[in-house]
Amino acid sequence: MTLAEFQRSLTAKTAPRGLAPPLVALWWARKGDWDKAHEIVMDQEGRAAAWVHAYLHRVEGDAGNAAYWYRQAQRPAASGTHDAEWAVIAAALLGETAWS
Repeated sequence: MTLAEFQRSLTAKTAPRGLAPPLVALWWARKGDWDKAHEIVMDQEGRAAAWVHAYLHRVEGDAGNAAYWYRQAQRPAASGTHDAEWAVIAAALLGETAWS
């Protein structure tokens, strides 16, 4: 799935099948359901989940918690807009950009 396809899928009522949980959480976050996104990602392990978790806490305004999750993801804390960060994470997790 490309970033453009992922973005177009946001018009649906549910996330596309076959997405990894961090991408499903990111999908719900973009739909405005922070709680659902957080519920999905908080039970996941790995750097991708930690990166999405960091993004969610940044959106929430909890900089301290976000900083912890950025460290877990081995990513620098984002400083741009939430929309820009969402697109960067989505592209990376979809394999369109390198992020390791």
